[in-house]
Amino acid sequence: MLLRIHTLGRKACSSLFHCHRSRVTCFGTGINLSQWLICRNFHISCQRCVTMPSWVIDRYGKNDVLRFTNNMMFPIIHLPNEVIIKVHAASLNPIDINMRSGYGASALRMKRDPLHVKSTGNEFPLTLGRDVSGIIMECGLSVSYFKPGDEVWAAIPPWKQGTLSEFVVASANEISPKPQSLSHTEAASLPYVGLTAWSALRQVGGLKEDNCSNKRILIFGASGGVGTFAIQLMKAWGAHVTAVCSQDASELVQHLGADNVIDYKSGNVEEQLKALPLFDFILDNIGGSIEKWAPELLKKWSGATYVSLVTPFLVNVDRLGVADGMLQTGVTIGTKTIKHLCKGIHYRWAFFTPSGPYLDEIASLVDAGKIHPVIDQVFSFSDVPKAFQKVEEGHARGKTVINLTNKK
Repeated sequence: MLLRIHTLGRKACSSLFHCHRSRVTCFGTGINLSQWLICRNFHISCQRCVTMPSWVIDRYGKNDVLRFTNNMMFPIIHLPNEVIIKVHAASLNPIDINMRSGYGASALRMKRDPLHVKSTGNEFPLTLGRDVSGIIMECGLSVSYFKPGDEVWAAIPPWKQGTLSEFVVASANEISPKPQSLSHTEAASLPYVGLTAWSALRQVGGLKEDNCSNKRILIFGASGGVGTFAIQLMKAWGAHVTAVCSQDASELVQHLGADNVIDYKSGNVEEQLKALPLFDFILDNIGGSIEKWAPELLKKWSGATYVSLVTPFLVNVDRLGVADGMLQTGVTIGTKTIKHLCKGIHYRWAFFTPSGPYLDEIASLVDAGKIHPVIDQVFSFSDVPKAFQKVEEGHARGKTVINLTNKK
């Protein structure tokens, strides 16, 4: 009974509980729930049964829109395959900075409310943060592979409430048992970047352990979260990796296994790369002008593939609306695909894909010592704005992690 009170609506709650000043009693049991909830750091009012601390935004903008509150509604299990996770650690990704500024708002709003039942702005207060490592508090009725008390990790899709909160809801097919070899702080650094890299390399690029041996892989943006994960995955699968990053990150990427390191600040990067043998696969985390010349570095008519993580879909939908934005994106995809096919290479886009089964495979690599978390800095929960500022400054060397077990 105690663990399920948050699943009740306001009417059901008012019929089961009697709020009188600071005392809340469950009828028929005699249990003083207020004492139990207070010891769990929950906050009770007659209007809201249970609230929790969170970092939210009430509008899109710069870092000053971030607001701490102790009164965020406790998450509710709406579907039988959902679980509630007590967050021990979370981490930030560039998408959190972009979402804070309003990037992708139209497309994400459409995903949250495809029938347009709710009014514009109904997504607020919005909690950001995609990565989570924590402990399951409660499971929906159809969840059979997990139970309360299990340590799990996950990457929550961007159309859902995020992880910069004491508790978060996730679908059971989005979560996975946390790698036993990692702490929660370490584990929280990997899911979003790991699944993004997995989508680009494995699902879209078709690379896997039995076909990577001696393949030449080029990674742009190699010192960021996705890049550091991709280097390790490709080396675990036997590929030859060339990493493009700044000079001050070269030691890091070499430590992760990169065979060649190109400093994009020293000389002409294009000329430096053209002096090397051609590549079988390129992972582009940067986009922009790189796309104009980098595909020429691939082996022609050999199945070589260029995968970009910088897609115009969300921008197009924000700018043109849902229908025209999707149409424009489709035209762009088709045009680029045909253009590069005529040159003997494959051009594709990749997206983050939430997946518990993929995280299971990543966890196996982690526990086997083939993938290691790369953490730039750890912040306390009270310093979330500073963490955002750190990520926004760019030039990351791995991930920025938020530790919720120490909220001071």
